Amino acid sequence: MLSPWLELPGTADLLDSFSAAAGSDLTLHGTTSDADTIRDTAVAQPLIVSASLLALRAILDGRATPDVVDVTAGHSVGELSAAAVAGVLDDAGAVGLVSHRARAMADAAAAGPSGMSAVVGGDPDEVLAAIEAAGLFPANVNGGGQVVAAGDTERLAALAENPPARTRVIPLPVAGAFHTPFMEPARASFEKVATTWLATDPRLPLLSNADGEDYSRLGEGAHGHGRSTDVLTRLTAQVTAPVRWDRCQETLAERGVTGILELAPGGVLTGLAKRALKGVESVAVKSPDDVEAARDLVARHSVVGAAA
Repeated sequence: MLSPWLELPGTADLLDSFSAAAGSDLTLHGTTSDADTIRDTAVAQPLIVSASLLALRAILDGRATPDVVDVTAGHSVGELSAAAVAGVLDDAGAVGLVSHRARAMADAAAAGPSGMSAVVGGDPDEVLAAIEAAGLFPANVNGGGQVVAAGDTERLAALAENPPARTRVIPLPVAGAFHTPFMEPARASFEKVATTWLATDPRLPLLSNADGEDYSRLGEGAHGHGRSTDVLTRLTAQVTAPVRWDRCQETLAERGVTGILELAPGGVLTGLAKRALKGVESVAVKSPDDVEAARDLVARHSVVGAAA
């Protein structure tokens, strides 16, 4: 997962700082650990955030994010990467904070059998009603004809056997019912860490998973883009709250976004954007081979970059 990035100058030292912040050897996990090891929630989340931030720094090549990025958002664990893009967290701080989140969520998931399944297609209202009727929760409302149901594994199996009209129900390889009340022990544990974590007010527009709105709606903060306290509070609540990626995409459309850059490990969100944000150019960064395409996208679409 991280091997190709380590070939870039300075990346190994950056990843070492992430490992120190996480209290885990991310170089080992990102290069030689087996699939079962890196599927562990406690390992996977720091790896995902690390990959995103390694890609970001390679693409920016020393430029500051407020000089390049017009707006940022992240899906689920990616919201911590987005907080780093916005300057709320420094890179190592984001990896350190997500490591606490990951361990708490892994412990909560181990407490009992639960999981998540993607429900693809169908009428959105009918899908949400079927999920509720099955005794499950809409953990991710992703837009583009995709909702992720979460909850008890037996109820997920029952939903798959009797899916809503014109849908497919696809089990996801995750450890538990994230973004649901099943994660309340994790939320309570994470809150003790997150609300006192070192953070600064966003330096550029940052969208919230809670409602897709810019954090400035909750207060301007030092830079006019919201307050760090609100970001940390919502990152804590997000552990048990649904991810409203559909609303994040709606806000991107309302803001007139013309180019979307999905940081590593990229692919899923650009796929959703192709259905929900038709005509918006996108680049999914999967390896260093995509860095030049990402820089080209930034050069052609960044409004703040053009102004600079």
